[in-house]
This record gives sequence, C-alpha cells and structure tokens, in this order.
Amino acid sequence: MRPIDLAREHGLSTQAVRNYEEAGLLPPAVRTDSGYRRYSEHHSHALAAFLALVPAHGHPTASAIMVAVNTHRLDDALDLVDRSHVGLFSARGVVDAVETALNDISVQPWDGAPVPIGTLAHRTGSRPATLRRWERDGLLRPGRDHQGHRVYEAGDVRDAHLVSQLRRAGHRIPDIRLLLDELRDTRDPAQVTRALADRRQALNARARAMLTGAAALDRYLDVLARTGDIA
Repeated sequence: MRPIDLAREHGLSTQAVRNYEEAGLLPPAVRTDSGYRRYSEHHSHALAAFLALVPAHGHPTASAIMVAVNTHRLDDALDLVDRSHVGLFSARGVVDAVETALNDISVQPWDGAPVPIGTLAHRTGSRPATLRRWERDGLLRPGRDHQGHRVYEAGDVRDAHLVSQLRRAGHRIPDIRLLLDELRDTRDPAQVTRALADRRQALNARARAMLTGAAALDRYLDVLARTGDIA
C-alpha cells in the first residue's frame, strides 16, 4: 500500500501516517528504489491497534504500548496494558466508595455555617496538618476569613468527609482528586448522584474501549507472530 492507501483505510491524512511511523507507532515502511514508502498488512494492523488503544488507555500510554511492541518489548507493552486496567479498577472503586461514604456521612454538607480547621479536623477524625496536606494535594480548597485563617464551607466539609473515608479505605490521592474535581461546587445531593452516575458510565465506556483495544492489539500480535517478528 502507498501512504495514501493506508491513510484512507483508517480515515487519516498521509502526514498523520508518516508521523505515526516516525514516532515508532508503526513498523518502518519498506522503501522503493525511488525512496517511496510502501506499507503492508503489518502496518494496517498496527495502525488499527493504535487507534483502538487510544480511547482505552489515552494517547501517551497507547503510544508507549505500540513503541514497545514494535521494538520487540512485549513484556513492557503488556505491563502498560495491565497498569491501565489496574487504574480503571481503582477509579471504579473510588466511585463505589464515594457512594457509600455519602450515605454514611452523618452531617448534611449542604447546610451549616463555615467552620475553622480545628472544628473540621475534629469532625473528620483527622489532624489539622492532614487537612493542610490534602489542600496541598488539591483535594480541599478552603477559603480564608478576614484574618487569613482557613474556613471550610458546606461543600468543603463534604469533601473533607469523603477524602477522610476514601483515604482510610486505601484509595490513591490522584483517583480521589479526579472524582472530587467532577463533584466540585455541587451542592444538590441529586446532582451528586447524577455526577457519580455519569462517572460510572464513563468508566464503563472506557472498559468497553479496553476490550476493543485488546482485540485489535491481539490481531496485530498474531500478524507479528505469523511472520516471526515477535515471540
């Protein structure tokens, strides 16, 4: 196939195909005596695999997987795939834990006056230093009073209770931060419920994309195995 043939097959531009080859996402093209690129079944399957992996793992990880495969580092490629699955499992666990935590929180975080850091630490069973660390990690965003002291509004109280329970359950700060960013500034419990449902739907879509990506990558690995280009 000429570059334009491969590009059209996958709805891309010829420049995109060349860029992918130069980045190592495709095996090197065969060159004619005149220096023109010629692509084969290998390249078609490689490109299909990469395009299927992107929505499943994100562009950087999908690129790293394909580079690893094309440089005969299958163990590294499969390790990257496994890590993405672990990340998805962790993110799903955070959603589950948030739903449980919201049901367990005894205070109603959408009511009440702002509270100082000492009061919130007592309510969450944490230390003020822990609340300040969560702030540095981007998990909490308290305001300041006229004296510059931290004050926690209703939404901040809710977030602190969620973070406290999620951290005790062993969930990672990046996963917690991602979900809190989606719930930030939400005061209506019904809106929180909808946001969590949307988050779960997005995770399900990514899980489906992982299945599609895995199938496309497996087809590419089969092609490489048949031609002896991979163990």
